[in-house]
Amino acid sequence: MPDLSRLPTAPLLAGGLVGGFALAQRTGVRPLGGAAMLGANALAVRQWWSVGGAPLTLGLTAGYWTAMGVSHPLAKKVGTWPSVLGVTAAAASAAWVLADRRRPR
Repeated sequence: MPDLSRLPTAPLLAGGLVGGFALAQRTGVRPLGGAAMLGANALAVRQWWSVGGAPLTLGLTAGYWTAMGVSHPLAKKVGTWPSVLGVTAAAASAAWVLADRRRPR
């Protein structure tokens, strides 16, 4: 099994949001998309904890799931994919700035 602890979390979150949405849209099974998002979040938590403890972990996790929630009303205004890509950029950027840049290499 590959060591994912060295992978930056920003791409994990991007994959979770975009991949989870695409999976849910393609299969019609929304919980499957949620499971993909949860998996990405679970992989990121360990790294966030090592960089900033509970405050960083809880903050980035809340931001990640809030991004998913915000994408729904935003999609009514700008369209589905622009909404998903916009909130993904915001969540992944936050992970990069607050955690990935600070993690030990």
